[in-house]
Amino acid sequence: MSNRLDGKVALVTAAGQGIGRAIAETFAAEGARLIATDLDPNKLTGLRGKLRKLDVRAQDDIDAFSRDIAREFGTLDILVNCAGYVHQGTVFDCSDKDWDFSFDLNVKSMHRMIKTFLPGMLEKKKGSIVNIASAVSSIRGVPNRYVYGTTKAAVIGLTKAVAADFIKQGIRCNAVCPGTIESPSLGERITEVSRETGKTLDTVRADFVARQPMGRLGTPDEVALLTLFLASDESSYITGHTYLVDGGMAL
Repeated sequence: MSNRLDGKVALVTAAGQGIGRAIAETFAAEGARLIATDLDPNKLTGLRGKLRKLDVRAQDDIDAFSRDIAREFGTLDILVNCAGYVHQGTVFDCSDKDWDFSFDLNVKSMHRMIKTFLPGMLEKKKGSIVNIASAVSSIRGVPNRYVYGTTKAAVIGLTKAVAADFIKQGIRCNAVCPGTIESPSLGERITEVSRETGKTLDTVRADFVARQPMGRLGTPDEVALLTLFLASDESSYITGHTYLVDGGMAL
C-alpha cells in the first residue's frame, strides 16, 4: 500500500459487507479519513474510521448525518455510492412496490447523497464521486434482472449527467460496473433461486459462474481496487465514464 488517498475524506455507503466493505477497507489502508455507513451498524464492526448507521432512503437521516460530518471532517473529497438491491424476475414479477423500492434504493439514494455532499466539494472546487452500477444495465441485458438492470442503467445516466454538469468546477463522477461478484448478497440470490426453481445450490452457483467468460466469480477486492483508482488523483483526467470489472461478461 502507498497511501494513495492520504488525508482525503472519503465516505462509503453500504460498507458493512461485500463490495462496500472491501472499498472501505482499501480506502482506510490507503490513508483515507474513512467514513463508513450502513443500514445495519453491526456490520461495520472492525472497520477503521468513523462508523455510522445511515438510511440512504431517508433524507432527514442524511441531513443530520451531513451536519455531523461537516463539524468533524469539513467537506468530502470522495463519495462512493454503493448501496443497492438486486430484484429477481421479469416484468411480470415486478410489482409497483418492487419497482419503487428498487429505484429508491439503487438510484434515488445516489441522488440524495450527491445533492447533499456535492455543495461542499464545489466550495473547494475538487471532488471524486464513484457510483457502483453494474454490467447488467445499459451495457448488457441478463434474464430475470428486469428492474435491476433498469435501475443500473439509470445510475450510468445519472453519473454522466453529474460529470457533464460540473466538469468545469473540479468535480469528477464515474461509475464502476461489476459483473458477478462473490458476496453475501450473491449467496442470498443463489438461495432464493434455488428455492424458486428447485435446483440445488451448487447448480445455481454453477449457473452464475457460467455467465462469466473467465470461468470464475469476481472478488470484492477486485472491485475495490478499481474504485480506488477512480477515487484517487491518479484518475484526475477521467470523468463521466463507466468501468467494467466483469470477467468479460459484457463481451
